[in-house]
Amino acid sequence: MPTSKKEMEHLGWENVDVIIFSGDAYIDHPAFGTAVISRVLESAGYRVAVVPQPNWRDDLRDFKKLGKPRLFFGVNSGAMDSMVNHYTAAKRLRSNDAYTPDGAPARRPDYAVKVYTEILKKLYPDVPVVIGGIEASLRRFAHYDYWQDRLMPSVLDWCKADYLIYGMGERAILDLAEYIKRGRKEGYEKIGKPRQVAWISHDRPSGNEIILHPFHEIAADKKKFIENFNLIEQQANMASSPVMVEEQSPGNFLYVNPPYPLPTTEEVDSWYDLPYSKLPHPRYKGKHIPAYEMIKFSINTHRGCFGGCSFCTIAAHQGKTIQSRSEKSIIREAENLRHLPGFAGNISDLGGPTANMYGMGGKDKSLCTKCKRKSCLYPNLCTNLDTSHKRLLKLYDAISEISGIKHVYIGSGIRYDLFLNEKGFLDDIAYDYFCKLVKEHTGGRLKVAPEHTEKHVLHLMNKPGFELYEKLQSEFFKVAERSGLNYTIVPYFISSHPGCRLQDMQKLASHKSLKKVHVEQVQDFTPTPMTKSSVIFYTGMDLKTLNPVYVERDMKKKKEQKAYFFNLGK
Repeated sequence: MPTSKKEMEHLGWENVDVIIFSGDAYIDHPAFGTAVISRVLESAGYRVAVVPQPNWRDDLRDFKKLGKPRLFFGVNSGAMDSMVNHYTAAKRLRSNDAYTPDGAPARRPDYAVKVYTEILKKLYPDVPVVIGGIEASLRRFAHYDYWQDRLMPSVLDWCKADYLIYGMGERAILDLAEYIKRGRKEGYEKIGKPRQVAWISHDRPSGNEIILHPFHEIAADKKKFIENFNLIEQQANMASSPVMVEEQSPGNFLYVNPPYPLPTTEEVDSWYDLPYSKLPHPRYKGKHIPAYEMIKFSINTHRGCFGGCSFCTIAAHQGKTIQSRSEKSIIREAENLRHLPGFAGNISDLGGPTANMYGMGGKDKSLCTKCKRKSCLYPNLCTNLDTSHKRLLKLYDAISEISGIKHVYIGSGIRYDLFLNEKGFLDDIAYDYFCKLVKEHTGGRLKVAPEHTEKHVLHLMNKPGFELYEKLQSEFFKVAERSGLNYTIVPYFISSHPGCRLQDMQKLASHKSLKKVHVEQVQDFTPTPMTKSSVIFYTGMDLKTLNPVYVERDMKKKKEQKAYFFNLGK
């Protein structure tokens, strides 16, 4: 897509339908939302331009250079919430930005969606602004903001955009484009707003909606905030849901339309089969963009996650139900990788949010439509869940047999409770999958995330007990030893999660099962909007029982907890 007036002129365009402003560098790869939305709009006949990482501190020429779009401005902060991108869990400014050429910092503002929108609204008050992406999606309702340490209303209330698209926005962006186009001709009051769209209105609810506690009440009563969150999370996992309404300030009502039904495999394929170049825009002239280097030879097989980890935003954004691509589409992408500059035959990752959930779902889909469980895995494996890895094994083999493909690695995380329990492997196919994963697809290091050793912390995380990781580790070394492979397993952990005290980290650091493995990384817990863990952090309460939960908020003590991963806290 063009990023300048000169590039538009080269295409013979005098103007465009949509201009997208993004906090990330522009990379035409399906791993980046700006590229996907641009290509989807293009495939429907719209002319789209992209303004990556506009300078918001000068004379605003980046916001003026392409003029007005015919339909609307699109705004996103990038692939991450701008505050997570900028600050560590200790609220210290990061020294680099993986989504910027050469990793340079400070190329996007704090709360980028708000800053970009305010500038566009000031320059072009009559042009609609549509916000989307992670930052907008997960801040669509009132939420706890860790960096200001307070409850904040919907991002729509403080950035003044016209519309917000939440979740994966391919269908919503097309329907919203049509809505804006028709509305100008026929009048907006005559046509209904699309699904998966939110907006602020002065109109009072009709009574057919789900009415949440208003902002002033949840700001004064943490229990009411918990009630709102539980209801939002429950409805997000349902097959159908009514409109939800949350009053942000007196007379300003947030309306959130329900999501679309799950996309078909053919729809998902169509979005990944669009003609992405898979390269950064030529404007960067070969500069190193760290996030691109990580994923440029990877393939996404599916979306969604039914794991239900309390600290994770994947289900809130992508959905709980797995939406898989067809084998043909994935194989086609693998074949096309061979033509990319620098490809040496190694696929860095064949996976998704959770690599081994590809093709999985309920055996009886009708039961899934009624289900209110937030996780299909915790506290126990759902009896209706088809956990067979047979289809995934066939996919691995098919990709590995492509001429020119030397290695296929699984860089995404896996859920070992999908093929293993305390007694052993769930079936022969589960064992076959694990052996193939270890011997052919890890590159010698199997990365897994038990997250903690202590049961009460794992319970708050919605993660299985540590004894299951111990079983996995034992089976890993058996496979490696029988195969004559000097491979290692690398566990990842989280410190300072709600419920975790310093003595819990001491127990983790001294755990006997971790003596013979390399504990490589710890992530100090960062409360992010719209997760169960962030709500517990803010309220200090269990979201089901409302019982008190210990929360470490002192930055020095959080640092001490993290230090125990490397035996520095002793």
